[in-house]
Amino acid sequence: MVTLVAYRSISWLISDAARRDPDRPAITCGDETVSRLELDLRTNRMARAFAAMGVTQGSLVTIALPNSVAFLEAAVAAWKLGAIPQPVSYRLPDRERQAIVELADSALVVGAEPSAHPTRRVVREGWEPDAGLSDDPLPDIISPSWKAPTSGGSTGRPKLILSGAPGTFHEDGPGMKFYRIKPNGVSCAPGPLYHSAPFQVSSLSLFGGGHVVLMSKFDAEETLRAVDTYRPDLLLLVPTMMSRIWRLPVAVRTQYDLSSLEVIWHMAAPCPVWLKQAWIDWLGGEKIYELYAGTEAQAVTVVRGDEWSAHPGTVGRVTDGEMRVLDPETHEDLPPGQIGEIFLRAKGKPTYHYRGAEPHRIDDGWESLGDMGWFDAEGYLFLGDRKADMILSGGANIYPAETESALLEHHTVVSCAVIGLPDEDLGKRVHGVIQLTPDHGLDDPDTEMRAFLAERLVRYKIPRTFEYVDTPVRDDAGKVRRSGLVAERG
Repeated sequence: MVTLVAYRSISWLISDAARRDPDRPAITCGDETVSRLELDLRTNRMARAFAAMGVTQGSLVTIALPNSVAFLEAAVAAWKLGAIPQPVSYRLPDRERQAIVELADSALVVGAEPSAHPTRRVVREGWEPDAGLSDDPLPDIISPSWKAPTSGGSTGRPKLILSGAPGTFHEDGPGMKFYRIKPNGVSCAPGPLYHSAPFQVSSLSLFGGGHVVLMSKFDAEETLRAVDTYRPDLLLLVPTMMSRIWRLPVAVRTQYDLSSLEVIWHMAAPCPVWLKQAWIDWLGGEKIYELYAGTEAQAVTVVRGDEWSAHPGTVGRVTDGEMRVLDPETHEDLPPGQIGEIFLRAKGKPTYHYRGAEPHRIDDGWESLGDMGWFDAEGYLFLGDRKADMILSGGANIYPAETESALLEHHTVVSCAVIGLPDEDLGKRVHGVIQLTPDHGLDDPDTEMRAFLAERLVRYKIPRTFEYVDTPVRDDAGKVRRSGLVAERG
């Protein structure tokens, strides 16, 4: 007998969790926690306020808040009206946010200054709905698309990725199963909610009746303290976070109880082999999972740490959709071991649609996100770098991720990015932008870095010039906008 899974609206799921266990924590960020019942009642009032401002089913609500309880409350209020949350970084300059808001045709912007969007309804950070508004249940309405994040790409042109899935879920549905989210469990996602993975995992956990633990800003030791305090079974990281946690003094890193963790996801950026192995040795390969996919989710690879150990460097085998590695020019299939452009195709209905761009699509629906890589003979995928990030220097192809991975092995390197700068002789000069630890103690960092890299890389992959900065090169989601780094350096 086939058991039919009843999918419910997000609004129904939030309210049902409140009915079942009203006092259980729903969201924690810093010192603030709201219970399931508080979340339900507060977002009923907020949804009514949003509706009075013009938010309707299918309209987009741009959320430009820092990580907070208020961020997820705004998303829930939008879902309760059948609207579509559209997260953006609260750090965006007005001009960049304005372009996104115009593309989204946002019915409401949450977290900006009204003067920045004079033709839109806007509420500032810290806004609260009128306490006199009813907190009674609302009509059950379904969002036609449950999220609309912006692209993580580096073109500088705004692009929205509207999910192909409506706002209906089930605690035992494929999304929860895929991420191994436990119904009524506890998840910790310290990354910024304006990025797809933290937003998705936190939201799915909430839909499953989970307790979502956020951080206003990522801090390595505070993340470990949150795990020790709130006992999550799932933790979502990116390699930048893994590196910062691993570089804590051993006495600090090992004083916290992490035994509650059953699943540790990492994604969004390449993970250096040495760093992944360090985490496997520390917490066990059976707990550590890696995912490769775009926000578009046409196809996905997954690998567990103990499987990865037999294929170091892989991002796994395809578990959903289809992938091929093709010659970038001829679009012919390449044999195992040969690097090419990764093309993806969903099985079944479309998983997304763009607003503001067209997909890079070839015959029969195959699409590319610009990533390069290769399959081995057993079907394990290995990533190279993004096609747009490759540096052509003196006739040689250089993939920044390889050099960055080697740099991150140095005990003084906190974060880094490798870019190509214009050069009359070479075409592009390989340049390293590096954040060192404050107490690095290096008298001649350039000489130290060159000698260190010479043991790991062929000479032409070693940056010809270095630059040292005091602030993180990558954001808390592990992302770096290389085009911006290049532009800043002329």
